[in-house]
Amino acid sequence: MVASTYAEITKKKPEKSLTVGIKKSGGVNSYGRRTSFNKSGGNKRRYRIIDFKRLKDGMDATVIGIEYDPNRTCRIALIQYEDGEKRYILAPKGLTDGAVIRSGEGADILPGHCLELRFITLGSLVHNIEFQPGKGGQMVRSAGAAAQLMAKEGTYATLRLPSGEMRRVHYTCRATVGEVGNAEHENEQIGKAGKARGLGRRPHVRGVVKSPRDHPHGGGEAKSPVGRKKGPVDRWGNKARGQRTRYNKRTDKYIVRRRNKK
Repeated sequence: MVASTYAEITKKKPEKSLTVGIKKSGGVNSYGRRTSFNKSGGNKRRYRIIDFKRLKDGMDATVIGIEYDPNRTCRIALIQYEDGEKRYILAPKGLTDGAVIRSGEGADILPGHCLELRFITLGSLVHNIEFQPGKGGQMVRSAGAAAQLMAKEGTYATLRLPSGEMRRVHYTCRATVGEVGNAEHENEQIGKAGKARGLGRRPHVRGVVKSPRDHPHGGGEAKSPVGRKKGPVDRWGNKARGQRTRYNKRTDKYIVRRRNKK
């Protein structure tokens, strides 16, 4: 097992006013019928309310502490504004206790500062990027992720996302400067069954060893090849790999280059 050192964490207990409870289904519905397979249990945890919008412009905020968040791969930072309000944000790489950050026009191009894309210099690394102005950051939020601002043309900015996709976003959308912290998360290995159970993952059984009524791959008197005609499928007959999952013609025009195109 390979685990994190948690060396960057400076605050152990979460801010109670910024947490809410999480209800777990255990993978079954209200009738007790299993609707989500290979899922149940897991460690008890509370959800931390993250400020993805960063709309409090023109007011300095001081970083009180860096915390562990059980609901996401990156760390979170607790900040306090000049008027005393506290909020959680995603902790970018290099953000430390006592650092002063700001949102809105006039903020410096430094990790943790949040601006509209039109005010950010070309070549800068950004994260927590909005799709629509005012909706809150939806892209590039996982540990170690960063997008690069490549160009500005008219009212749109072109970003190179971590997947390699080049995408246009309206230049009034906000983004936070810097790379998301805890980049070492990719080196972690679960290593033992108990760690997986703590994450809410139950043991799963391969389709080929099930009966035909339980899985399309099941049946046969010996080891049978998977996907004789259609290829590997899930228990409902949908293709398991290699199938396109994005069907949104309305936003195709914003993608300059696909992630799988060389």
